[in-house]
Amino acid sequence: MKTVQISLNSIDKVKSFVNAITQFEYDFDLISGRYVIDAKSIMGIFSLDLSKPIDLAIHAEADEDKIMEVLKPYLV
Repeated sequence: MKTVQISLNSIDKVKSFVNAITQFEYDFDLISGRYVIDAKSIMGIFSLDLSKPIDLAIHAEADEDKIMEVLKPYLV
């Protein structure tokens, strides 16, 4: 598992982020304080405070380089 910080400070960014990570079969969790949300859930993401960076936990065994390339526009 790898954790990175991302920023999703607009509706368009949230939509493109979810579309980008749904191409992978791995689990992704967004962690904000005590809340852990499935990162592939748009409704879940909008329940978080998006004004500050959020931790993204990546549960991937392989394809880490490909995942990090896709996440580049969202990294803090």
